[in-house]
Amino acid sequence: MPFRFVHTADIHLDSPLRSLALRDRELEDLIGRATRQAFENIVELCLEEQVDALMIAGDLYDGGQTSMKTALFLAGQLKRLDNAGVRTFIVRGNHDAESRITRELVLPEGVKAFGGRGETVEIEGSDVAVHGVSFAKPKAPDSLVPKFKRPVADAFNIGLLHTSLAGAREHDPYAPCAVRDLVDHGFDYWCLGHVHKREVHHENPYVVMPGMPQGRYIDEAGPKSATLVHVADDGAVECTERPVNVAQFERVPVDLSGVDDRRDMADRIGAALERKRERVDADHLVVRLELCGATPLDWRLRRDPDLARAEAEFRASGSRTWIEKIELETVPEEANAPSAGPVAELAAAMSELAADPEFRQTEKDLTDEIEKALQGLPGGGAWDAFGATEADRAETLARLAAEGRRAVVAHLRGETVEESAE
Repeated sequence: MPFRFVHTADIHLDSPLRSLALRDRELEDLIGRATRQAFENIVELCLEEQVDALMIAGDLYDGGQTSMKTALFLAGQLKRLDNAGVRTFIVRGNHDAESRITRELVLPEGVKAFGGRGETVEIEGSDVAVHGVSFAKPKAPDSLVPKFKRPVADAFNIGLLHTSLAGAREHDPYAPCAVRDLVDHGFDYWCLGHVHKREVHHENPYVVMPGMPQGRYIDEAGPKSATLVHVADDGAVECTERPVNVAQFERVPVDLSGVDDRRDMADRIGAALERKRERVDADHLVVRLELCGATPLDWRLRRDPDLARAEAEFRASGSRTWIEKIELETVPEEANAPSAGPVAELAAAMSELAADPEFRQTEKDLTDEIEKALQGLPGGGAWDAFGATEADRAETLARLAAEGRRAVVAHLRGETVEESAE
């Protein structure tokens, strides 16, 4: 008989916000609720498609920070599936393994949470066997593939595994293994989790990383989904990506080259937001605007950063579009930049100093001090903001220094212009 299931992972229910730029309380509330709403969308997808099972490949919770309110919400949603005859199969990932909910939550009868040893469940009334291995501890430095039992003969075999595979940027190397290891094990479909970007690594057999169902900050931009899988009587597999995210993060560049009028700037911002909104199907669009180009407005934007934000929020109002942050990458037009006088001399002096080897060493020393400070902070949010590698952190510090120099020049130039106008 045919078998249908939904494959998801990395839901991170009620995870704390990681973007320090969320200044809008309504936007903060929206993103704070989004992981729950995305999970509700997954449950609705299971019910609407009348699937036989939901497969969750790890990181259902977000570590030890998760509360029992999260547990009650989760139990209620899983009970909906249980009442409809939909089985749920769960393996723990690195975040679940450190959550007390894992130990305390009483799951509905139709839910199977795999342990740290390889287990196999043969689903009654079907020729389907589900295999799973959970993280026993938050760290899993070795491959978990050897813990899986062999395929059940004459059955469609599904494996649930939380793994970084051979490694992925911005993801720790947990339960590492090669795609070939999974293919050779003999299962028909591997439900993976851990990497937040969706990718089908292999077909026949399928090895699928579904990606996360809901982004939480700008580095998790783009549409998010779950994977609907249909297994035919002859074992043929059809995978369909189904969107489930409530809010979608996107970077939106706006070229202000040559723009010298505030209204023209607002029109360009509005047009860019409208184009992006038309291409996004999620209920809410959360935007990081990247203003770039050589413009006479550069010094005004740097002196008054809320100028562009106010225009952007006005143009976004009424379209369920939110402005998360505005990044200024504009530069002054050469014809409009101060070429003489104290401001120009200071700008030249700061640029010359930034290139001095002694100043570069000072930046390196400051990077080391910041790293020491960050090591004493809980969680990974600060590291995300500053950079994941030494090169990333050096680049971040250099960028902040350059922005600081431009801000100083912009403020001084503004005072000069105002004095001239008096």
